[in-house]
Amino acid sequence: MTASSRPFIPRIAITMGDPCGVGPEIIVKAFASKDMEGCCCPLIVGEPLAFQRAIDLLDAELTIHPIENPSEIDETFRPGTLFIKSAGELTSADIGYGHPSRAACAAVVESIRQAVSWALEGLVNAIVTCPIHKANLHANGFSFPGHTEFLQELTHTPHVVMMLAGPRLRVSLATIHHALADVPRLLTPEILRQTIEITAQAMLRDFGVPSPRIAVAALNPHAGEAGRFGNEEMELIQPVIESLQSNLYRLSGPYSPDTLFHRAFQGEFDAVIAMYHDQGLIPIKLVHFYDAVNVTLGLPIVRTSVDHGTAYEIAGTGTANPNSLLEAVQLAATIASNRRKSSVQS
Repeated sequence: MTASSRPFIPRIAITMGDPCGVGPEIIVKAFASKDMEGCCCPLIVGEPLAFQRAIDLLDAELTIHPIENPSEIDETFRPGTLFIKSAGELTSADIGYGHPSRAACAAVVESIRQAVSWALEGLVNAIVTCPIHKANLHANGFSFPGHTEFLQELTHTPHVVMMLAGPRLRVSLATIHHALADVPRLLTPEILRQTIEITAQAMLRDFGVPSPRIAVAALNPHAGEAGRFGNEEMELIQPVIESLQSNLYRLSGPYSPDTLFHRAFQGEFDAVIAMYHDQGLIPIKLVHFYDAVNVTLGLPIVRTSVDHGTAYEIAGTGTANPNSLLEAVQLAATIASNRRKSSVQS
């Protein structure tokens, strides 16, 4: 078989997340399962010691193989092998289970930087990130609210969108990590327009959904009820929707959120635009708690992430569920493949 006739198997860099949390454990569990076979060629950026500890904890039949560059491995998944690029030298004392570690912060940030650098250079086709402890990073000099904003800075991308995607529900957020009291002020026509357009582009190119049906949630109860509970629907959301009608996607709303997410879950819509963080994340975590994936839309690289935190309370117990990570890897591989097809066709 010639190189050109081989099926495309994307290379995916997976960051360790916080080594004191469940990140290394869910990675080891994912690599030990058969669900990774065939979908991608995965490699890890992180602290090898944290992964050896997870291997020992789980009695997993895995061997660590150090690498410096993705080009050192061919495009195939090798059961039983963890290819790891070290992101810093840490000791066992630096990565104790279940509590924040100041010493680990630099390695956590470096693992993200390295994965993004590889993706920008074209050495990997996607990155998947494991959970970080934001408060610990912030206390030690990390100035970004979270992964999404850091990736935006590293890739010099002016506008990005945070989407949570499950098998039956996809939700994009117009505003992300902000106090609820600030949302009406932050929700501008330009922000909403960018969120809708970036989501529509991603549905077409990344998810491969033709003529996607995109529903926009209202901000206020009962979609404002003709101004009785707020004017944002009439003065902001509806005018933006009317200005963005396209023959490439079907846009509608604003819909009252108390029924919209049920309608989307039942298959009436392909994606929902939520106005703020909890409006979108509560419904998707209710129905896709173990299999939702965080996707950063609008980046020049493919990035997905697990949809949960560091779970310090169960770190080191061997009980962490790897399903969200497996879904994140599968989705990253799908998006990378769809982008490759799109670039070839264009």
